[in-house]
Amino acid sequence: MKTVFLLLSIFAAKVLFAQPDVFEVEGIGNREIEPSYRLISNPKIIDSIKVSTVNQQPLLQLYQETKINLDTIEAATVETTEKIKKLYPFYAKLGIGSIIMPLGELYFNSTRSRSTLFGAHLKHLSSFGQIKGRDKVVYAPASFDKTSALVFGKVIKSNFTLGGDINYENHGYHYYGIANQTIDADSIRQRIQRTGFGLNLTTNRGDSAILNFKFDLAYKNLTSQKPMEGSFLDGRVLENHFDFKTMTWYNKGKDRFYAGFDVCYNGYKYERADSSNYQNDTNLIAYNTIINLSPGIVTSFLDKALAIDVGVSISIDANTDTRAYIYPRVKLSYNLLDGLLVPYIGIRGGLKQTTFGSINESNPYSLTNVSLSNENTAYDLFFGVRGGISKRITYGVNASFANVKNMAFFITDTTYSSLNNRFNVIYDSLNLSTIEANISYQLNEKLKIDGLGRFYNYEMKNEARAWNLPQVRFVLRGTYNLYDKFYVRADLTMEGGRMAKVYGPGDGIMNENNQYVKPLGFLADGNLGFEYRYNSRVSAFLQVNNVASQRYSRWLNYPVMPIQILGGISARF
Repeated sequence: MKTVFLLLSIFAAKVLFAQPDVFEVEGIGNREIEPSYRLISNPKIIDSIKVSTVNQQPLLQLYQETKINLDTIEAATVETTEKIKKLYPFYAKLGIGSIIMPLGELYFNSTRSRSTLFGAHLKHLSSFGQIKGRDKVVYAPASFDKTSALVFGKVIKSNFTLGGDINYENHGYHYYGIANQTIDADSIRQRIQRTGFGLNLTTNRGDSAILNFKFDLAYKNLTSQKPMEGSFLDGRVLENHFDFKTMTWYNKGKDRFYAGFDVCYNGYKYERADSSNYQNDTNLIAYNTIINLSPGIVTSFLDKALAIDVGVSISIDANTDTRAYIYPRVKLSYNLLDGLLVPYIGIRGGLKQTTFGSINESNPYSLTNVSLSNENTAYDLFFGVRGGISKRITYGVNASFANVKNMAFFITDTTYSSLNNRFNVIYDSLNLSTIEANISYQLNEKLKIDGLGRFYNYEMKNEARAWNLPQVRFVLRGTYNLYDKFYVRADLTMEGGRMAKVYGPGDGIMNENNQYVKPLGFLADGNLGFEYRYNSRVSAFLQVNNVASQRYSRWLNYPVMPIQILGGISARF
C-alpha cells in the first residue's frame, strides 16, 4: 500500500513541475481564492438512532396528616340461653263446647334422641246436644262419642329404620236421620271399634348401586255393636283386614329402578241380629284378596329438566271370579325456568279394595249388611302445570279423565231400615272428568293462605246422578301469626250440585231417566280458630265451627250441627 502511495506522489509531482511558470488569464476584477483546509476526521457508518432524551417532571406530592379518634363501645354479651328449643314430653289439651261437647287430648313423646323415638296419644270428643233441621224441627237423639289411642315407637340405625304402632278407636253414635225426638236412643245406636297394629322396616344401605327394601305390615280388626232385640238395627259386622306391602329400589347414575309387591286381604262377616225381622236367617261371609305387582323406572334427561316415570301395575282380583288387570303407569314432567313452569302429563290406573271399614268411614250411617265390590279404575289420563311465581306463591292447574268401574254410591235403604234412616251401597260405572286449580301464598311463618277450586263431571252408566257427590267444590284456608302470641286459623268449604235418590215425587224433586232426584242444597261450612300463647308452655284456644250456622244436609235427612263454640287451654310439661 505504501509503494502504491509513493508512486502516485512521484507521478503527481512530475505533472505539477511540468506546467509553465507563467499563467495567462483574461478577466476583469479581483478574484480571491478561499484558503483550503483538511478534514481531520475519518468517515464512518452510523448504524443506530440516538433517542432524544425526554425531560421528566416530578409528580406533585401532597402530604395529609392522619388523625385517629378512639371511641368507646359497649362490652359484648354472651347469650346464655339454650340454642336448641327445649322439648317437653307431655302435651295436654282440655276444652268444652257450647252444646255440651267435652274435648280432651293427651300426648306423650320422647325427647331428642339419635336412635329412638316413642310416644303415645289419647284423644276424646263427644257431644250430647240436639240437632234441628232448617224448619227448626228437632231430630232423633244425635249424641256421639269418639275416643282413640295410639302407642308408637321407632328405632333409627345407620343402615335401617324399624318402627311400629298399636292403635285403637271407639266411635259411638246414633242414626238420627228421623224428624222425631221421641224415639228411644238405644234403638238407633251404633258403636264401631277398630283395633290394629302396624310394623315397618326400611333399609338404608346406600344411595347408589345398592339394593334397598321397604316392608309394611298392617292389621285392622273392626267390630260393630251387637244390636238389642227388637231394635231398628240390621245386624253385626266382624271384619279383619290385612295389608302386606313391599318396595325395593336400586339407584344407578340418574336412573332409579323399583318394584312393588302388595297383598291385601279382607275378611267380612255379617251376623243377623234377630231372625224374626228378616225372611232369610243366613249369615253373609265375603273374602276379598288383591295381589299387585308394580315394577318401573325413573330417569331424567336434559340436565334433569325432563323427568320420566315409566312402569306397569299388574293386579289380580283373587276372589270367587279371579281376574287379572294390567294398568300402564307413565308420567312425564319438564322443568322450565327453574321451577317457574313445570308442565306434566301421564296415565295411571289401579284396583282399589272396598271394605266395610272404608264404607263406614265415608258414610257412618250405612247398613252393616252391604255388598263389597272392588273399585276398578281402568285408566286415568291426567295433565297439568304447576310451579312457583315467586318464593312465596305457588300454583297448579290440572285436569283428568278417568274410566271407573264399580264405584260405590249411597242411597236411602227401604228394605232393612223401616225408618228410612240408613243407607245402602250400590255400584255403578262412570266416566269422571275433573278440572282443578289451586294457589298458595306463604310469608315466612307469619301468613299462609291457600285456595282450591274443583269441577266434576259424571257420565253415569245406569244411575241418573252420582249420588251425594258434588259438581263444584271450593276450599279456602289460612293461618296468621301475630308476634308469636296470637294465632288465627280460618277455613271455608263450599260444595254445590249434590243430589240424593228418593223413591217418589214431591216438592223440589225432579224426574231424570225414570229416577227421582232431590237436590241437597248448597253446602257452606266455615270455621274459625283463635289461640293465645301466654308463654311457650301454656296457651288458651277458642274454636268456632259452622260460623254461619248452616243446617245443611251432608246426607239426606241428616242435617249437621249448628254453630259450635269450643274453648279451653293447652299446656306442655
